[in-house]
Amino acid sequence: MTVPAAPSVTELVAVAEEVARAAGRLVHDGRPETVGVAATKSSAVDVVTAMDLASEDLVRRTLARLRPDDAVLGEEGGSTAGTSGVTWVVDPIDGTVNYLYGLPAYAVSVAAVAGDPDPATWIVLAGCVHAPATGETWTAARGHGARLDGRPLALTTAPPLDRCLVGTGFGYVADRRRDQARVLAALLPQVRDVRRIGAAAIDLCQVATGRLDLYYERGLQPWDLAAASLVVQEAGGVVQGLRGAPAGSAMTVAGAAARVGELTTLLEDLDADTGP
Repeated sequence: MTVPAAPSVTELVAVAEEVARAAGRLVHDGRPETVGVAATKSSAVDVVTAMDLASEDLVRRTLARLRPDDAVLGEEGGSTAGTSGVTWVVDPIDGTVNYLYGLPAYAVSVAAVAGDPDPATWIVLAGCVHAPATGETWTAARGHGARLDGRPLALTTAPPLDRCLVGTGFGYVADRRRDQARVLAALLPQVRDVRRIGAAAIDLCQVATGRLDLYYERGLQPWDLAAASLVVQEAGGVVQGLRGAPAGSAMTVAGAAARVGELTTLLEDLDADTGP
C-alpha cells in the first residue's frame, strides 16, 4: 500500500482540523438547553441525538467540497464510495451521552485513512480530535508528530503499573457491561486508579497528553479509533489489541510500550476480549 507523500499528509491534517472545528462549532453553539434523543442503536442507552446527525451531515458536505474524490465512513451515515484511495472516518459526536447530559467531555473526530477503513488493515494518514466545550484540539499527521493546540506531544516514561492512572469505558449492552465490571474489579487493585470519561477519542488523546498513563476498552469502532490512535502513536505511544492482534472492537490498549505490555498480559489473563 502506498502512503501519500509528506505534503499530501500535511494537507490532509489541515482538512481534518478544518472539518472537525466546523462541526464542533455547530454542536457546541447549536446545543439546545435540553437535548432530545433522536434514535437508539445497540440498546436503549446507546443514543443518537439530532445534533449527531446534523454534525455528520455538515462533515460530509464539507468533505464533498474539499475532497470530492474521497470515500467517507461515518458513525451515523454509513459509508459512501470514493476513487482516491483515501477514506475519511468520522465520529460526529464522540461522547454523545455526555453531550446529552451537558457534560463537557465530547469531541468531533475526523481522520483520513488509506486502504479499507478497518483498524486491522488501514494506514491512518492524518486526524483531528476537537473538543468544542474545552476548546482543545489534537492533531496528528503520519510521520509528522502529534500536537495539542499546536504544541508538540511526546509521551514520557510511564510509572510502574501500580502507579498508573488508567482510563477505560463500558459498552451499552448489560451482559457486556457485567463482564467489563468483572475485569475492572480484578484490575483496579493493581493500578493507581481508574477513570471513565465517556469519550474514547478523548481518552486516547489524554494518554498522548500525559493525563492518563494507560487506556483500555473493549468494543471500540473504527470512528472511535481512527484519529485518536494516530495521535497516540505520533506522540510515541503504542495502540494495540490482545494476543498479537491490532487494536479494534475486541480490545484496544494504549500507552507507553512497556506499560502497555504489562496491561496487555493482565487483560489476556482475565480473558477481557472474550464473552458477550
